[in-house]
Amino acid sequence: MTSQAVGWLTGSLTSAHPLTAAARSTTLTVPGWPGNDAGQHVDVRLTAPDGYQAVRSYSIASAGPGEEIELAIDRLPDGEVSPFLVDDLELGDTVELRGPLGGWFVWRPEQTQPVQLIAGGSGVVPFVAMTRAHASVGSTVPMQLLYSLRTPEDAFFRDELSQPTATVRTTWHYTGAVPPGWSRSAGRLTVEDLQRETLPPEKAPLTYICGPTGFVEAVSRALISLGHAPDAIRTERFGGT
Repeated sequence: MTSQAVGWLTGSLTSAHPLTAAARSTTLTVPGWPGNDAGQHVDVRLTAPDGYQAVRSYSIASAGPGEEIELAIDRLPDGEVSPFLVDDLELGDTVELRGPLGGWFVWRPEQTQPVQLIAGGSGVVPFVAMTRAHASVGSTVPMQLLYSLRTPEDAFFRDELSQPTATVRTTWHYTGAVPPGWSRSAGRLTVEDLQRETLPPEKAPLTYICGPTGFVEAVSRALISLGHAPDAIRTERFGGT
């Protein structure tokens, strides 16, 4: 499935629930939405009463056909868009959306190459879409996720990613605080962590990395030092407020 990007559409909030103390899952019904591939993103536009507009891009946590999409929004304290989407958008309210956007940082069921996903913080959102797509088609392609986050309380979709029946294995890594009894001290991902917790270069995986710029660059350099081919590494830096 390859969805064609469309112009601005109007979506209404049909359900929402908190993901963390600062993040929220929002499901919107968007008439005319063409469906999207796992890993694509969408532009969200808000318009103030005085006409001022703010546009931000967000990864889509859902994938496939249909007119519903799920976004997972992390509130940024100085943001123009994310605080409204997390704190103020109510059921039935509408926002403008444009997409789906992006065709490179995606996973499609016809792909046969082993897949390694590496997320930093809220950069896990496009990978949630990929794990869902992987499960929905019963894919047997090896896919695993390494999820680096500050504390256990910062995890997006923890219950879903931890399900024993999940078709994708998730490895958790904490940089600020660890759960009781955790075997490793908190700290940034090291080359040794990546060597131990990710698919080795001998298996020729296609690796996707999403997170803050510094995280993405550091992980990319480490993987290349371990022997991974640069053209087998796809990166996406998230941002926006």
